[in-house]
Amino acid sequence: PRALHEPTNYEVKANLMWAASLALNGLIGQGVPQDWTTHHIGHELTAMFGIDHARTLAVVLPALLEARRSQKSAKILQFGARVFGISDANEAEAIDATIAQTAAFFESLGVPTRLSAYGIGEEAIPQIVAKLKANRRLRMGERLDVTPDTAGKILSLAL
Repeated sequence: PRALHEPTNYEVKANLMWAASLALNGLIGQGVPQDWTTHHIGHELTAMFGIDHARTLAVVLPALLEARRSQKSAKILQFGARVFGISDANEAEAIDATIAQTAAFFESLGVPTRLSAYGIGEEAIPQIVAKLKANRRLRMGERLDVTPDTAGKILSLAL
């Protein structure tokens, strides 16, 4: 948000670019489980509908967190606490709040978090799932337990 509100602030932009470089070079992911499902689904949305990759991630991530909330509860809770300061003793409510605040953050930047914002409806989901299968994205996620059919459920939540 600061980079958007202070477009001439070199320090803010430099820090943002440094963080992006670290995120993309793989260094910070060494030794920890990684889940690239959001990216794989996002790539198909970009290829099929011309939506830029960052926007596809904003659509897919909140839906993925919702769909995988039981499998990812510990990480979602950690994310909520570290990024948004959510420390609710009720885990379900903390997960709900984390997912809601993630979507709200993207929306606050003017980045929609729903497929419908891009004119994409339920009829597109089988096509996207078929593309994931054709591109051999058959076992995704840090546990390799996200199938193309699971991706279809994630996309349904993103409508």
